[in-house]
Amino acid sequence: MADHGDEMTTNKKVVLRRYVTGYPTAEDMEVVVTSHVRLRVPEGSTAAVVVKNLYLSCDPWMRGRMSKHDDGDAVPAEDFVLGEALVNFTVGEVLDSTHPEFDAGDLVWGMSAWEEYTLITQTEGLFKINHPELPLSHYTGVLGLAGLTAYAGLFEVGKPKQGESVFVSAASGAVGQIVGQLAKIAGCYVVGSAGSDEKVNLLKSKMGFDDAFNYKLEGDDLGAALGRRLPGGINVYFDNVGGATLDAALLRMRPGGRVVACGMISQYNLLEHQGVRNLWCIIPKRVRVEGFSCMDYHHLYPRFEEEMAGYIKAGKVTVVEDVVRGIERAPEALLGLFSGRNVGKLLVALA
Repeated sequence: MADHGDEMTTNKKVVLRRYVTGYPTAEDMEVVVTSHVRLRVPEGSTAAVVVKNLYLSCDPWMRGRMSKHDDGDAVPAEDFVLGEALVNFTVGEVLDSTHPEFDAGDLVWGMSAWEEYTLITQTEGLFKINHPELPLSHYTGVLGLAGLTAYAGLFEVGKPKQGESVFVSAASGAVGQIVGQLAKIAGCYVVGSAGSDEKVNLLKSKMGFDDAFNYKLEGDDLGAALGRRLPGGINVYFDNVGGATLDAALLRMRPGGRVVACGMISQYNLLEHQGVRNLWCIIPKRVRVEGFSCMDYHHLYPRFEEEMAGYIKAGKVTVVEDVVRGIERAPEALLGLFSGRNVGKLLVALA
């Protein structure tokens, strides 16, 4: 491994120019170049690493951090800082380290920044990559946060039983595609919804979903679409979208059903969030609705990584990625996530 010593370089990064109201636009972000970046941990800084980012993950949760919130607002993380690199999960190579658990040359994934090189001083969310024989890009999704989210949300919150019916919204997305395949491995009947015929065909032909439908073709009658495909009702609804789909699914839940509230991408860009009208039915049906954070399940990661790597190698889990190349196109990629242009896990390749 080359010793980078006091090598200096330039560093391209994606920064937020202004806080966002409603749908984000290309003008809200820009790619800037910082000169004279040292590829070594600063002297006196302990338990830190310098990482060369190879892949950037695009995730819906970034939208919330692009707006300015009051101190009393309930938000999962702090707002992005204007003029500083956006923060999210990346895959990278350690160039220099003063941390006892990381060495130069290690391949890692975890919380970093949308830039070419990052000094990481808070390494609690940084993981070594134990299966470099698989595509490293998988650690932005199926072997990274999206995969752990799907695994923990389905099995720790949803708790599906063999023979039960599972409905997944945004089923072709980074989390949804994994939820559906894990539910099939668990012996469930799985139905997914997506936003195009191409995505529906992908779910049924490549990912093993028993059925799927294009919600955009159903108009305001999502309940009827669910009724046709799940006439016996839903045992587990893995919700990635909220809004009208959640409302329709609540009416179709079976007694003792579980709603896994993972995301609500239909609401992220709205100035006024939509309410839920059918919440009343959780009482007579004894339905449990539970939100969760993947951060609460980091302790499961070693077990998850080994299980998921085994499923991929055995062909039990199919991985679909939507790769955009070059940091200059990262803002464009993120915007595409909110319009549903991506098919599969959306990521940006830097190397």
